[in-house]
Amino acid sequence: MPLVYDELRRLARAYLGRERAGHTLQPTALVNEAYLRLVDQRDVRWQNRAHFFGIAAQLMRRLLVDHARAVHAEKRGGGVPRLELEAAQNAAAPDSGVDLVELDRALERLAQIDPRQSRIVELRYFAGATNEETAEALGIAVATVKRDWTVARAWLRRELRGAS
Repeated sequence: MPLVYDELRRLARAYLGRERAGHTLQPTALVNEAYLRLVDQRDVRWQNRAHFFGIAAQLMRRLLVDHARAVHAEKRGGGVPRLELEAAQNAAAPDSGVDLVELDRALERLAQIDPRQSRIVELRYFAGATNEETAEALGIAVATVKRDWTVARAWLRRELRGAS
């Protein structure tokens, strides 16, 4: 469990490093909440590391979106925390920020169109999974992951620009 906790903490720091300066949610709080929810999973059969971190990615996504919504509600429509959609992978324009709530809505729309692409985004972006780990978790070829990842990023870029 210490290894898992350390990996979750690394992921949380990476996610929150993309947030605006002065973000009120700390990596430790995000990890603790995700960890508590993960260990409370009773009906899940952990297949492998990629599966575990895929579930962790979904939980962290939900926690970040819930936090963004709470902050947004507190400010009564004020500025929503900004998140780089894909700084490392250049999915968004270099200096553009993405509204985390809009990103979540776009991922939900993508899931309606192509659930596999939505899962690939969750695994790659929120869990930090490699193409190989994503392929293993989803039981598909690495080439399929690469192709779907490229298409999903382009689709999200278009959707998020339209939401601005």
